[in-house]
Amino acid sequence: MAYEKTYVMLKPGVLQRRLTGVILQRLEQKGLTLAALKTMIIPREVAEEHYAEHSQRPFFQDLVNYTISGPVVAMVVCGEDAIARARALAGPTRIEEAPPGTIRGDFAAVTRKNVIHTSDCPESARREIALFFSPGEILEYEDPNADWIC
Repeated sequence: MAYEKTYVMLKPGVLQRRLTGVILQRLEQKGLTLAALKTMIIPREVAEEHYAEHSQRPFFQDLVNYTISGPVVAMVVCGEDAIARARALAGPTRIEEAPPGTIRGDFAAVTRKNVIHTSDCPESARREIALFFSPGEILEYEDPNADWIC
């Protein structure tokens, strides 16, 4: 296992439905540590850059429009295999494939408006963290409970 940092974003529907605490609890209970957390409204240009890999897909503008439609919770989480853990907790992007017990399986109703984004690989995590956080916003600290969690 490798210690990693990853980017997680709770999309506007999470805040509208008051689900932030429940989802944060799931991340923490899986042994992930919050290193940075902020509520923000993402400018269109930043959302377009964030989802640039999808820019030629038919759903791109809907995805961007949803992401900028209200506040999001942007965060950096870290821990052993943080990328894989966060993605497993989120569940498959297509909600019809997301099993109960995953965040999308429990809380998402429409694939195009799913509730969470997680980085898919170390390169994406680095790029996305840098897009939403300055280095001074990310805390580096040793969790005194780490031996009990891992």
